Order: sequence, then C-alpha cells, then structure tokens
Amino acid sequence: MSVDIILDLHVNPENREELLSFFSSILPDTRAYKGCQNITVTSNEDNLHNIVILEKWNQRSDYENYMAWRTERGDIEKIANLLASPPNLRYLAAIAI
Repeated sequence: MSVDIILDLHVNPENREELLSFFSSILPDTRAYKGCQNITVTSNEDNLHNIVILEKWNQRSDYENYMAWRTERGDIEKIANLLASPPNLRYLAAIAI
C-alpha cells in the first residue's frame, strides 16, 4: 500500500531562495528514485518561510531507502543548515471508508 508523506519545513528567511533552488536541482533524481510516485513542493500562503513537501511513495521502505541515500550524499545536512527549526515529518496511510 502506498504511503503519503508530509515534510513540513521552516526555512530561515535569508535562505528561502537557496533552499528552493537546491530542491529544483535535486528533485529530478527524487522523482526518478525507486518507489517515488509524486512529489510536490508547496508554500504556506500565510507564511512564505513555511515550505511543505507533499510526497507519495509505493511504500515507506522506499522512502526510507531514499532518505538514507540523500543522507549519505550530504543533501539532508545541507537542507538542515538552511532551516530555522528541525523538520516535521509525517507518514500517512489512507483509511478505506
């Protein structure tokens, strides 16, 4: 069963454009990564420094493998250095109703 992931980021105001540029450079590889169905980068209309990434993956383990790869490359550390606070990550499973 697929998993939806919400990654809620609060970027330092002076780093917003750098973060968005970095995402533009790495997201083609993310979209091509095994198990990635979709990824959308959004901005909170009430707070432009709140970037929310909406993702859908085949399964949680695909996302975890992807994050391990990004961590090994140093990408996660680079993103963390641009943020004002630690990211908030949520894994969501659909409920059949």
